[in-house]
Amino acid sequence: MRADVIAIGDELTTGQRLDTNSQWISRELAVLGIAVERHLTVADDLEDGIRAVRAAAKRAELLVLTGGLGPTADDLTRDVLAAVAGAPLELRAEALATVEARFARRGVPMPESNRRQALFPRGSRIIPNPEGTAPGLDVDLPTGSGTTCRALALPGVPAEMRVMWRDTVVPALLAATGGSGTMRFRRIKCFGLGESAIEARLPDLVRRGRDPLVGITAHEATITLRIAARGADEAECLARIAPTETVIRDCLGNLVFGVEDDEVEDAALVAVAAAGGSLATIEAGTCGHVAALAAAAARRRGDDRFRGGEVLTPAAGEALATDGLALWAERARHARSATHGLAVGPVEREDGGDVVEIVLVGGTAPVRVRHRLGGDATIRLPRAARTALDLVRTTCLAGAGPTASAEARA
Repeated sequence: MRADVIAIGDELTTGQRLDTNSQWISRELAVLGIAVERHLTVADDLEDGIRAVRAAAKRAELLVLTGGLGPTADDLTRDVLAAVAGAPLELRAEALATVEARFARRGVPMPESNRRQALFPRGSRIIPNPEGTAPGLDVDLPTGSGTTCRALALPGVPAEMRVMWRDTVVPALLAATGGSGTMRFRRIKCFGLGESAIEARLPDLVRRGRDPLVGITAHEATITLRIAARGADEAECLARIAPTETVIRDCLGNLVFGVEDDEVEDAALVAVAAAGGSLATIEAGTCGHVAALAAAAARRRGDDRFRGGEVLTPAAGEALATDGLALWAERARHARSATHGLAVGPVEREDGGDVVEIVLVGGTAPVRVRHRLGGDATIRLPRAARTALDLVRTTCLAGAGPTASAEARA
């Protein structure tokens, strides 16, 4: 099966927003054995959309569209598909009831414009949206040669689109491509090496055609290895995934910090808890990112292992470098009755690049790393903050627990 992926929205064609949905969908289709031949980006214009979809339907057997399913006048995807299908838009009572119920749960009246989200081309199928008000569309489009092209339209909001993909689209495409049973995924999360270095440590796992398939992605220095397996049922899928996960863990060791939605900060607090400790922070060069990540993890976990943090301005942060980060890390943990203190110094210039020094105290001796700030402005500080928190994780796992005196003071 050949597919085209179409992203719709003025914010994409004008460069105001990056189209990450098409990248994600293409990776998902590859797992299903469906080859993507083209990515298209189309503005919020009815005639442009009709031309683009009509031409794509003549080339491909499957179209996946994202965006343009909202309630406003410039959300035109349903109108485009109705025009190409040659089918009028009809109000679906079940879809309208779902949209109304979502507003009722919020305790607010539904705007009249949201009725548009219950309009579907005659003969099309509804893709339920459990996370938002915009259901998706599944419609067959004429190709002009006596065959049809299947078009799946999903919202542009990634969180909504991905749930709909998992719950409805994947089973439908498995059935359409002759696959039986089901498909399950397992995500293994790693930190500490780059994408290519991680791949080099794995014995031919990340390659096309492998069964089960292993994909690798990177985000803010977190590497995700996703194992995808087909089977008759969930139990068979998980049984096929397990040996590959074992190989990954054996090869990568402590680089693996979690699975599925785990983040480095979650793993850091788990390691602190396992060491019987708690954590306080002080930071200058990371502008509060360390404290924000740790606080979010503590909230998710529902514990008090993170005792809080202090954020210094760049000018005030100079004192950390002058007095020594270990001293400030000690002060941070004592001030908040924590067993471990984590300090991130100000940004320094070194060998043509920016670096920050990171120090963790609370074990038998301070542990230090110097982290080079790389990447663009949107990722360099979050990456540095996760490097600091990963130092907490790996140090605690290595057995460098709190000293007796620190525990007593805490």
